[in-house]
Amino acid sequence: MAKYFLVIAAFSGLSSVALGAFGAHALKGKLAPDLMAVYQTAVQYHFYHTLSLLAVAMLLLQFPRHSVLAASGGCFTVGLVLFCGSLYALAFSGVRWLGAITPLGGLAFMLGWLALAWFGIKQAS
Repeated sequence: MAKYFLVIAAFSGLSSVALGAFGAHALKGKLAPDLMAVYQTAVQYHFYHTLSLLAVAMLLLQFPRHSVLAASGGCFTVGLVLFCGSLYALAFSGVRWLGAITPLGGLAFMLGWLALAWFGIKQAS
């Protein structure tokens, strides 16, 4: 499981840097300011949660049998797709209903952090 999340984190990191650079250079002046802000939010959360996924992968190397860590990584992965993906799609298309998907990704992120906290609590006791 650790290898799986490590590979996802690596590709997620690669794509977050590429999309950030693309936004800074190719999209400058091409997107409306409100859509550019949406795009920047997607890139920020993409990068932050890539790091969280990397942390989960590293923890799974030490604690391979903890299913709560795998659940955390799964939630972070789903959050990346739903939260960041919907914001990227919204920024590129301007289709506002895509923003209705974003909170589901945010919920997945929160569940991922909650699972990680639960792992920490269980390890401390």
